[in-house]
Amino acid sequence: MADKKSNTVKIKLVRSLIGTPETQRRVVRGLGLTKKDQIVEHNESATIMGMVNKVSHLVEIVK
Repeated sequence: MADKKSNTVKIKLVRSLIGTPETQRRVVRGLGLTKKDQIVEHNESATIMGMVNKVSHLVEIVK
C-alpha cells in the first residue's frame, strides 16, 4: 500500500517552554519536540491534533 503524504502534519515549536506549566511541557515532549524551531512529522489523527490544540500558543503547523 502506498504511503499518503497528505495524511501527515508537520509541527514546529515556535515558543520556548520557559515559564509554561508542567502539563504543557509534557504535551510538547509527547509530540517529540525538545528544542525551539524543531520540526517533527506525525500522522494526522485526532490524538495528535488534540495535543496541538492544547499547546497551540507554543506550536504551529508547517506546510
